Amino acid sequence: MDSLQAEDPRYLKRRVKGCTLDVHPTEKALVVHYEVEATILGELGDLMVGERKECQKIIRLKNLNASTDTSSLARKVVEECRLIHPSKLHEVEQLLFYLQSRKQSNDNREKKRISPRDFTPYAGVELDEEANINSIDEYVELLYEGIQEKIRGATLIFQLARNPDNLKELIQNETALGALARVLREDWKQSVDLATTIIYVFFCFSSFSQFHGLVTHFKIGALCMNIIEHELKRYDLWQDELQKKKKAYEEFSDNQNLKKEHEKSFRKYQSLLTKQEQLLRVALCLLLNLAEDTRTELKMRNKNIVHMLVKILDRGDEELLLVVVSFLKKLSIFMENKNDMAEMLAVEKLARLVPCEHEELLSTTTRLLLNLSFDMSLRSQMVQAGLIPKLSSLLADEGQRQLSMCILYHISMDDRFKSMFADTDCIPQLMRMVFDCGEEKMDVELISLCINLAANKSNAQVICEGNGLKMLMKRAMKLKDVLVMKMIRNLSQHNGPTKSLFLDHVGDLAAQICEEEAEEFVIECLGTLANLTIPDLDWALVLKEYNLMAYLKDRLKPGSAEDDLILEVVIMIGTVSTDDSCAAMLAKSGIIPALIELLNAQQEDDEFVCQIVYVFYQMVFHQATRDVIIKDTQAPAYLIDLMHDNNAEIRKVCDNTLDIIAEYDEEWRKKIQTGKFRWYNGQWLEMVENRQMDIAGEPCLYGEDGEYFIGNGDILERPDLFYSADGIIGADGTISPEFYADFQNGELGQTGYLSSVPDQYVPSAHNPAGRPISSYGFRPDEPFFYSYMTTSR
Repeated sequence: MDSLQAEDPRYLKRRVKGCTLDVHPTEKALVVHYEVEATILGELGDLMVGERKECQKIIRLKNLNASTDTSSLARKVVEECRLIHPSKLHEVEQLLFYLQSRKQSNDNREKKRISPRDFTPYAGVELDEEANINSIDEYVELLYEGIQEKIRGATLIFQLARNPDNLKELIQNETALGALARVLREDWKQSVDLATTIIYVFFCFSSFSQFHGLVTHFKIGALCMNIIEHELKRYDLWQDELQKKKKAYEEFSDNQNLKKEHEKSFRKYQSLLTKQEQLLRVALCLLLNLAEDTRTELKMRNKNIVHMLVKILDRGDEELLLVVVSFLKKLSIFMENKNDMAEMLAVEKLARLVPCEHEELLSTTTRLLLNLSFDMSLRSQMVQAGLIPKLSSLLADEGQRQLSMCILYHISMDDRFKSMFADTDCIPQLMRMVFDCGEEKMDVELISLCINLAANKSNAQVICEGNGLKMLMKRAMKLKDVLVMKMIRNLSQHNGPTKSLFLDHVGDLAAQICEEEAEEFVIECLGTLANLTIPDLDWALVLKEYNLMAYLKDRLKPGSAEDDLILEVVIMIGTVSTDDSCAAMLAKSGIIPALIELLNAQQEDDEFVCQIVYVFYQMVFHQATRDVIIKDTQAPAYLIDLMHDNNAEIRKVCDNTLDIIAEYDEEWRKKIQTGKFRWYNGQWLEMVENRQMDIAGEPCLYGEDGEYFIGNGDILERPDLFYSADGIIGADGTISPEFYADFQNGELGQTGYLSSVPDQYVPSAHNPAGRPISSYGFRPDEPFFYSYMTTSR
């Protein structure tokens, strides 16, 4: 016996070895990795047992910021942490400098907010005793007792789980985890405190991806979904009950008992609501961690997780809302989830969170709204919820500015909503941001939003107020900024006082149109000039002073430049063609043949064809260019070919141009009339021309010499086949009695002979009094046929 006592261990020797330093991946903290070597010595100092264990210590630096003196802080860290040898002072200083300069993303801040250490149990379940990992079996035994003992045991295990160093040991104790899962499954309805504490424990495991399999094994995720669904139903019942008591109290306001009962119910409701929201928060955090696996996320969606989350958006607890919005943001990247949010009117509920005092909640909400703003219907919901002025107010917040601009940019893409920006302080703030950039490169989000807003007339007036246009022109010309020039081009398209402001800048714009400037910049300058349809502008003087005629003619050659530039040149020619003197210059310069050559080369491009035809339309108004087009070119023939084009705009411009040509040239009038007749009666002509008559069956179709009555000539040379006034009115100008009787009885109108006259012959506001709409057919000033056409069919 004495020998055994002599061999008992006398003391333990502990030594720290291998200390290494690193920075925490998400927090402002240093991580110290070290190895502890524990040695048990006997009575005589000889080695009996030796063991090594790897450990780590986290040194959190909450006060570290941009102004912190890292050298002083490094010395303080080395002095207070005995694990770090003084020789590592320089390394500590370097790591602190890295932490000081490292940018912390919003996503990292969100993860930090829902880390296990940030959760604290309820005041009602706080314990004075401190948990010990060696007593885990005792805590498990408590889970087999009554509710209060179960709460105590779960709380002590939660204290252990909050320390990540204990998780590996806890995961090996399958008995403890199995008991926790069983108690949660059986008793969660009996105590909210018990359910909350146990879910806290499994949440600690869910914070690490390698433990997700453990949480899934015990089916904690599915159980949390059931708990959340049940709690939401309980919340609805509480609301209904509280509303009934409030209504009863309001009806009988003199009854003090009803008043006291209502106040008591309200206090109880507040207490229950606080506990419920804590339970919902930790359950959703656990599910959010498990949703890293898209297959698990799909299972959650199949159980209506989106509907549950949107319902919780009505709550007032900001920490719970932060988790809910973070979850929705993660789910919103899938179209099915986005559609569920649209169906549940999530945008309307999110709108009340913008703006809010909670910075991270506001940032997460705007990120979610940005994801949803890619959908057109959801953008409409955002406008209806009044988000345009709310997001505009966030432009003053540097932290929320970029996200707000991106959402506003998406909204501004729809023409229906552009005018709504004029009634907010959005445009003045954007203009200040543009001018504050100086000569620095402007953010793409900022200038893109400005370009969209400039396309609306009301917005353009706000932008140009004061020296707005002048400052934009100064920046564009100095920096050769293509995007600012694109914004100016959008401003120039609006009629009224805005367009008149450009008179002071015509020379600056014209000076940029040369071969030395970048092609993209020249395109925007040309487009801006082409928009300036101002009566007071002397285009002839501009063309001469800046020698633009030669430049325009050279660029009309196919292949001389990019198609975008050539198209802008054509549009520019169409604008200057409105001036009589410019039209004469264009006729003499040979631009008209160049346009016809370009029309041949670009006949497959509808935009080119439409703009070139529009140039011809402008030119036929002037005597000088009209004669050149009609007599010296084949432009009318091209127009006849194009008047039945598939593009409606091309047909419209061709018809208007040909009508004017037909008024001034008799030969072309007949060709145009023939062309239109052939088009409208193509099937009938084809039938008559191609039909083979049986000589024996229909002898009356042939003359006495057996010749087919149409002969070998063109069928259109037989005017007696046409329906016209000549077929109704006799050679002496009188109307036949039969026709007059039919007209009086209303029978002729039912046949539709004359009532089929196209509506384009009816006079309207678009038809000038001195100019007929077409060059043939019935004139509006012929009273008989005009009154006949207005009769009911």
